[in-house]
This record gives sequence, C-alpha cells and structure tokens, in this order.
Amino acid sequence: MTDQELYRLERDFCSFGDTVHYVKEPKIFRSAEGSFMFDSSNTPFLDLQMWYSACNFGYKNKKINDALIDQMNTLPQLTSQYLSEPKILLAKELSLAVQKRFNKKGRVHFNVGGSQAIEDALKLVRNYTGKSLMFAFMGGYHGRTLGASAITSSYRYRRRFGHFSDRAYFHPYPYCFRCFYKKTLDNCDFYCLKMFERLFETEYNSVWDPKVSECEYAAFFIEPIQGTGGYVIPPKGYFERLSKILRERKILLVDDEIQMGFYRTGKMWAAEHFGISPDIITFGKSLTNGMNPLSGLWAREELISPEAFPPGSTHSTFASNILGARAGLEVMNLIKEENFEKEVNRKGRLFLDGLEYLKKKYKTIGHVEGLGLALRIEICEEDSFTPNKALTDTILEEGLKGEIEIKGKKYGLILDVGGYYKNVFTLAPSLYITDEEINLAIELLNKLFSKVSV
Repeated sequence: MTDQELYRLERDFCSFGDTVHYVKEPKIFRSAEGSFMFDSSNTPFLDLQMWYSACNFGYKNKKINDALIDQMNTLPQLTSQYLSEPKILLAKELSLAVQKRFNKKGRVHFNVGGSQAIEDALKLVRNYTGKSLMFAFMGGYHGRTLGASAITSSYRYRRRFGHFSDRAYFHPYPYCFRCFYKKTLDNCDFYCLKMFERLFETEYNSVWDPKVSECEYAAFFIEPIQGTGGYVIPPKGYFERLSKILRERKILLVDDEIQMGFYRTGKMWAAEHFGISPDIITFGKSLTNGMNPLSGLWAREELISPEAFPPGSTHSTFASNILGARAGLEVMNLIKEENFEKEVNRKGRLFLDGLEYLKKKYKTIGHVEGLGLALRIEICEEDSFTPNKALTDTILEEGLKGEIEIKGKKYGLILDVGGYYKNVFTLAPSLYITDEEINLAIELLNKLFSKVSV
C-alpha cells in the first residue's frame, strides 16, 4: 500500500492516544539496518535515538536475529508458568553481572515492559518495608502505568487518570545547567543535597520520626542519568553523598536502568559511574535489542528470597517469555564477547567533540554533554540559555523530511526530544555506530542548524 493509503486508514482506525502524533506528519518507515531507517523512497535516515535506546546493538543485528530464529524454530511459545533454559541462563548472567559490579548477591524477576518492571519494584519495596510512600526526582521518568506514573514527576501523565498509589515526594535533581535553586556548581557545595537532608532534622519536616529513627518513605527511585528529563548527567560526588544519607536512614535505593543499562553510558549499568550501591535495579529496553518485549529487575536476596517473595507474589502472562529470554541471552553473550566499555567511551568522546564544535558555532545550542553514547543538545534562544521549544520542533521536523543533502545524496535524521522544557535532543545512537557515521551525524546536524538559523 502507498503511504497516503495507509495515512487514510490510520486516521480512521488507530487511536491517537500514543505518541505518534506528537509530530504534525508522522513518518512511515519500510526497512532498517544498522544505524539507519529507510522510508518508502529508500532514503536513509540516520537514527540517533534507536527506539529510545531499545536498539543499542543496531537494527537487524545478525547474531541476535539468528538466535531468535533458532528459538522460533525450536520452542517459540511457552507459558511463564514453566521453566526454560533461556530464562534460567539469562537470570544467571544478569545476577552475576550485578554481583561482579556491586558485590551483592540477589535474584532476577522478569516482566514485559519497563513500566511493569517498575510496578514489580514497587511491590518488592512495599512487601519488604510495609510502606507505600516513595522518594523520586523532579524530571524523573519511570513509566505511565498508574503505579509508575505516581513516581514520575510529570503531572501530565496523571492529570486525566489519577493514580492508585500515593504520589511520590519529588526532590530536585542536580540539573546544574538549570539549577532549581539557581546555584552554580563551583560554589553550591551540593546545596540541593543539604535541602534533602534537612527533611530529617525534625519530625515537623514531615518525613522522619527521630524517636524511633524511622522514615515514612520506603525507597528513593532514581535514574542515575535522567532519560526523558533530557539526559541530564549529575555532578561527581552527588550520588555518593545521597547514598550515604539513604543508608544511614535505612531507605532503599532503586536504580532505574531501563534506558541507560547495557552499556549506553560506557558501562553495564550507569550507576557504576557514580558510586551507587543499589538495593534494586530495573532494566528493559535494550535487554533484547527491541526484538521481543522483556524487562525485569534484580533485587538483593533479602528482598526477593523465596521466603520474602513467595510464589504468586506477582505474575504476567508474557513475563519471562522464551523469545525475549533467548534474545536477552544473546545480548549478554555479545557483551561478554566485545569490549563495549572501551569502544562506547571512545565513540562518545568523538561524538561529543563534534557537538562541542557545533555549540561554538551556534548560539542556539546552550549546552552539550555526554557520558558514553548518552548525549544531549540543549536548544535555546540566542542568549544560549532561554529554552527554545519551537526551534527544537522545527529541527526535528526538518530532519524527518529526508531532504538533507550531503555530497549529492539525500539523508534524513531521526532525533528524539526530551528535557524539562522539551528543548533537548537526547542522542542514543547504536553502540555499533561507526566513526564515519558519527561524522555524518555531526554534518547532518550542522546542515539542519545552518538551515533553521537563516
């Protein structure tokens, strides 16, 4: 069918309740490979968001696809009531990956999507502590199910639906470019942390009972690097100090790695960069390279032992589905075979060098930063600070037209928008992106900025 025929059918039969219609003219793609998507005209679109970091290992990754095909030809369906070799081996690999990096023993529980993994984490925390209140960050995103939206700071996700659980206490994230307290990093001495610690000075600050040294809040749900919030990277030392505050008050720390896990930041878990020692880790997205939905969590043995979390504590029909487990197992094999830590950090530095060049060239780029291949471009007015959402949207839409000419060939550019003011391009390219493709990305961005700046 032609694109126009499909558009007509979509207008009549598809819900507009998802995110497709965030842009004026949704794009129809026909194929993909490596770092590129292709439209009906076979125009290559360099993808710098890779399905919100779900496809860390590139489109049509042969090793992952072959493993999935083999599983489909062997045992393609199995209810999660039964065991399978892929599930058990994947749980083992994930548990050992956590134990190696954090020196903690625990177990893995699977589910289908990131929001569901967060829901299961909430269940674990409530079950273990008997408490329903949580801390979370402003700018944090943990999903749109009713439980997950209660610890996601955007009221937009709750406004029409409410929520069943108690809403989190949201504390400002250390977003130093736009500090909530209007401080600067060189002289603030972690003022935002001091404001958090003040909550525990007296019972009249509403969260702490000094007579029994107990907090009303059970856990702090964090993203080490904020995802939808705009790939905001915290300053060094922040999370070490926050972790100490939480440990001293017996508040659990839940590390949401759903977007940043599996070497997006140059390490298996983003938390490794910041001295975080989590009690629970949630993961998803690139666990299967987007091939079959699978998510999950790892938790300390004390929280998730068969005695603490017995059979039937939670369940989902497609949890630990065998196709997802087999794809996930192949992802873990890739991680063992290749030196992603070295290569992702090298490529990230090369990409960030290009972004810093663009920042010097265009006043409308207020801030660029990156850790591994999690990179950000903050779009501003000519003062290089005031958020400019309109310009961000224009650049996004221009990239999706597929009309950027480089050496006589037309390209498109796929970007994703995040940030507190929807003025940040959050870049999550394939971990296999080549140096040539990084240079192409910078050239395409340069062409876009040059065009909209005229």
